[in-house]
Amino acid sequence: MDNKEHNHTKNLLEMAEDIKNRHVSVLNVVKELFEKIETVDKKLNSFITVNTNALETAKKMDEELAAGTIRGPLHGVPIGLKDIIETKGIKTTMGSDIYKDYIPEKNSTVVKKLEEAGAIIIGKLNTHQFAYGPTGDRSYFGPARNPYNTDKMTGGSSSGSGAAVSAGLCYGALGTDTGGSVRIPSAFCGIVGMKPTYGTISKQGVYPLSWHLDHVGPMTRRIKDNAYLLNVLSGYDNQDLDAVPREQEDFSRFIGEDVNDFSIGVPKQFYFEGLDKEIEKVMDSTIDKYRELGVNVKSVELPDMETITKAHKVILRNDAFAVHEENLNNFPNAWDDELKERLYTALEDKGHDYARAIRVRKLSKVIFNQALENVDAILTPTMSIMPPKINGRYLNGEMNDNNHIRWTITKLTSPTDLNGFPSLTMPCGFSTDGMPIGAQLIGKEFNEAKIYQLGYALEQALNL
Repeated sequence: MDNKEHNHTKNLLEMAEDIKNRHVSVLNVVKELFEKIETVDKKLNSFITVNTNALETAKKMDEELAAGTIRGPLHGVPIGLKDIIETKGIKTTMGSDIYKDYIPEKNSTVVKKLEEAGAIIIGKLNTHQFAYGPTGDRSYFGPARNPYNTDKMTGGSSSGSGAAVSAGLCYGALGTDTGGSVRIPSAFCGIVGMKPTYGTISKQGVYPLSWHLDHVGPMTRRIKDNAYLLNVLSGYDNQDLDAVPREQEDFSRFIGEDVNDFSIGVPKQFYFEGLDKEIEKVMDSTIDKYRELGVNVKSVELPDMETITKAHKVILRNDAFAVHEENLNNFPNAWDDELKERLYTALEDKGHDYARAIRVRKLSKVIFNQALENVDAILTPTMSIMPPKINGRYLNGEMNDNNHIRWTITKLTSPTDLNGFPSLTMPCGFSTDGMPIGAQLIGKEFNEAKIYQLGYALEQALNL
């Protein structure tokens, strides 16, 4: 997919407006997407299940529009879902053999919210098996492929969501983010992905990977679309034990306002170490662009990042084993070998390792709050490497777990899964061979609106 095609596909809000004004029929929008999925997705493998009931829903929505009824802000807009999000009457496979025929009896909270807003669920999107892998190429249904180069990874675990949104096969999608699984495929596939403050979006009806780290997040082509989708998805849910009570807000309310005199922090240690030269070059240009916008760029300190990264790994693998222990015992042969091996690494930890990791989780909040004390956001690369080839696994040829590519891919995203701070990735440039590069904005808890404001200013200035 070239950059021109990327730019010429309609965005979520443009389509919502066209439908609302009856410039297009919902039925034709869905039919055209089905035709595009039929042809384009043969190469990308981003969908596991296409929701054929969407055609009947589209007819009803056209009739409602003709009668002057609009269900909500997303009336008739097709949205895709990572296939660990439960959908009533539609298969929810977790990208696995065990659940390949599982059909839930009720919708997850996020699906209810989407449908109340008028969105059409166009289908279920590929995922790394059980969402446990940042490469996105270990699904029971085969790897999703990057629209910019089908030999390359989409990143994971929301692999199909990244590919489908990037290729224009849906107008937005939901992913989940435990070590970076919204932001990784968003960066690798050249789209916008938000991991909001922990507990902002309900996880009720979303298959868990880690009870302490899981987030649900929107994935779109543009910043404003992302904020509007977060408006729909957010809200307290008493069925979710980790839900955070917060006032309903318009996350787009600052979009378009001047960012002159804003401050961003740039942490030179950890986040800017060992970068691919092309990423380093694009990030330097991104920092310069913010300066041109009148943003004050400051250096910030983020100590103890290796301790934070280690704590994230301990919590993730122990939570993941606890989630999957019963299925590991009941279905010992129904697993990808790499995933199964990774799950059993939790048995190497001791109880006090987990206790220390939970303590570090609190420490990481203090460290990031201190870094954000005098800036509006922290700017980092989203990834330190360009998208690897599908099935690539080890750096420098050394085949051991410490050298596994998963740790390089999640290095810059996992810290804010540990502390729950909102983190936005957005396209900020391209490599010389045309692969997208993402920049990450990290803000204080509950400060998504300001992050979107800063992201939108950069998006408009870059005009990618």
